[in-house]
Amino acid sequence: MNTQAEAFRYVSQWPWLLLLAVGLPMLYVAWRWHLYPTRWWFVPLGLAFVLSLLAVFSPAWVPLLLAVDAMLVVLVVIDGLVLVVTTSRGISVERSVARTVSLGVELPSSLTVRNGTAVRLRGAVRDDLPQDFTCRPSQHRLDLPPRGFVTMRRQLLPGRRGAFLLEHVYLRLLSPLRLWIRQVKLDLPGRMNVYPDMKQLADYALLARTNRLSLIGVRRTRRIGQDSDFERLRDYTRDDNYRHIDWRSTARRAKLTVREFQSDQSQRIVFMLDCGRMMTNHRDGYTLLDHALNACLMMSYVALAQGDEVGLLCFSDSIHAYLPPQGGSSQMNRLLQASFDQFPKMVESRYDEAFLYLSNHCKRRALVVLATNLIDEVNAGRVVDHLTHLAGRHLPLGVLLRDRQMFDAADAPDAGPLGLYTAAAAADILVWRQERIVDLQHRGVLVVDAFPEDLTAPLVNEYLKIKAQHLL
Repeated sequence: MNTQAEAFRYVSQWPWLLLLAVGLPMLYVAWRWHLYPTRWWFVPLGLAFVLSLLAVFSPAWVPLLLAVDAMLVVLVVIDGLVLVVTTSRGISVERSVARTVSLGVELPSSLTVRNGTAVRLRGAVRDDLPQDFTCRPSQHRLDLPPRGFVTMRRQLLPGRRGAFLLEHVYLRLLSPLRLWIRQVKLDLPGRMNVYPDMKQLADYALLARTNRLSLIGVRRTRRIGQDSDFERLRDYTRDDNYRHIDWRSTARRAKLTVREFQSDQSQRIVFMLDCGRMMTNHRDGYTLLDHALNACLMMSYVALAQGDEVGLLCFSDSIHAYLPPQGGSSQMNRLLQASFDQFPKMVESRYDEAFLYLSNHCKRRALVVLATNLIDEVNAGRVVDHLTHLAGRHLPLGVLLRDRQMFDAADAPDAGPLGLYTAAAAADILVWRQERIVDLQHRGVLVVDAFPEDLTAPLVNEYLKIKAQHLL
């Protein structure tokens, strides 16, 4: 009797020994082949658990328990081996996506999965997603017959400029009995460059051809003197001088036609983009540097169309990039290549190094456009001093970005004492800021003071004004 009791106690420990014997290999399998159990494991485990309980109370169930456990172990092992063996090779993927894209503009991306194995592939597929990107859908269901292929499509939305790598494609594959799922990572290197949104350039070109630039805030500026170089004929508009009407062309076309004259060409413009801590604030989901870069690219497009030469200098605590002033349509592509991967950094900008570098590399007179922000006395003093030293040799233009929250706090204070104190502090800062701007103007520096999201039109208008008044 004692021998039977000891045998029963020994046999009653088998389920726990079996659990240990199964758990350790599973940990190794998960580490080695990225193979994990699915929720369908509850079915065999539940059956084994029920039989184990019966075996605890009645030794007669022990033979059935052993037979069922052995059968389940065989099925589970074979199911996992089939998945590992069939999916270790024979699966290939191809990606189709544009290499150059625009910030904030959706683009299509397609992924083709080819099944070179002899089994049906079921599961899910997820393509690599760069940081600050969103996509829909985030993953695709996979049900691919043997020797077949399927093409899956998604929409990508870039949320940040820069160069991004697409490195892998991830597959989650189910075993034939759905007891296992395997994570497969396939190498598929690719590169994607996200540039600032250039849709505004196309809009400007369209409105310029139809003489409707006022719709985007660009004003027609009356020129001082007369430019004598004929450029083209175009339709008459209400703002045109009647002396420029070409009566012969008007009679031929039966429509009022005016002669347009080109302004002085081959003038130089150099943009200096501050990539330091002054430009790290965000507005409408973009940094101040993003807004300044978009406006500078727009002005570059206009200046190149006018026949001027445009250059770029990006700096923070060091010189990031320098592009000498050049003209021609290809210069726009060079500007994009030099600026699309420039980001603001939480460092103090070295204006002395930037202006010294400019002085050594740009000897001829140019319109120097510095895009930055005024936050404190130290920063403002450096900006004022260096822009003032440019006056005479170059024509300095300071582009200063306003803080919308600061202006809103001063204009519409919140109720309560704290709101009044906040409004008073904001108003004091704005008064100090306006004094620095007036100081710059008195020193011969041109200033564009605008909110980040509204910067493009004032900057282009200032450039056209400079051209019209022959200040450069």
